[in-house]
Amino acid sequence: MEFRRLGRSGLNVSEISYGNWITHGSQVEEEQAQACVKAALDVGITTFDTADVYANTRAESVLGRALAGQRRESLEIFTKVFWPTGPGGPNDKGLGRKHILESANASLGRLQTDYIDLYQAHRFDPTVPLEETFLAFADLVRAGKVLYIGVSEWKADQIRAGAELARELKVPFISNQPQYSMIWRVIEPEVVPASEEAGISQIVWSPIGQGVLTGKYLPGQAPPAGSRATDASGSNFISRLLGNDELLTKVQNLRPIAEEAGLSMAQLAVAWVLQNPNVASAIIGATRPEQVQENVKASGVKLDAEVLKRIDEVLAGVIVDDPSLGG
Repeated sequence: MEFRRLGRSGLNVSEISYGNWITHGSQVEEEQAQACVKAALDVGITTFDTADVYANTRAESVLGRALAGQRRESLEIFTKVFWPTGPGGPNDKGLGRKHILESANASLGRLQTDYIDLYQAHRFDPTVPLEETFLAFADLVRAGKVLYIGVSEWKADQIRAGAELARELKVPFISNQPQYSMIWRVIEPEVVPASEEAGISQIVWSPIGQGVLTGKYLPGQAPPAGSRATDASGSNFISRLLGNDELLTKVQNLRPIAEEAGLSMAQLAVAWVLQNPNVASAIIGATRPEQVQENVKASGVKLDAEVLKRIDEVLAGVIVDDPSLGG
């Protein structure tokens, strides 16, 4: 496993991080989730990403139990705040001070830890003054409950505004967590330049295109049993991709490139996002330990310019890079 600095901070993260968005508390039983976390630890992953809303708080609880007993200083535990997780009261969502502080304390309890390494605003909240949001984050940092602040799926102008406030408040704002893959490149035109300017890195989710870039989904055929496309918690995210036969056909044409590079399709996809110097870590999920063991081999892989060019040529016409579609 190789490591990268997150933004212009002193925090090192594993190039491959383990996320439990759809799996823990939903798609797999806890015993299997524990096995996947153990596999992640065994292959050198130290960075674990979750959110309070995943499986309506159950994912945080499962991860907390799975990491119990590990040396805390050897882990980077990330979570997020924004979406409602309680009874749906008027303050049970968004980035207002009340919701942020209450959500942080609840996440600490579920994760069985005294502090969160990176606390992320899961979306931008246009209904709350940004000053209120960042002051709440600053108070969490000064209380020692949070070490660093990040965001997820923020647009370039939102990142710039947040970075300016963070500097004024002396809050370590160091990351953005967007969707990013060979086929979904909406962060490249605007978000990445703004992030580089602000000194923050990307921690990217869905580097294998929600499973599409593994090549297991074939045009005109039903999804394989047990795949993300068959799980209610994740199928809505992947359905639009599976209905695109041109995309599924082009993805199959990546197979010779992966084979020549000595990589699986999934490894090629994860390695591709790591070629972007503004990407600090790629989040992988898993329903089986073998998936962790396979995908982690993308760490440290260098793809030369000719391979990157061939990938672009194969996927021409199905790459999405419109920055207005991000966030």
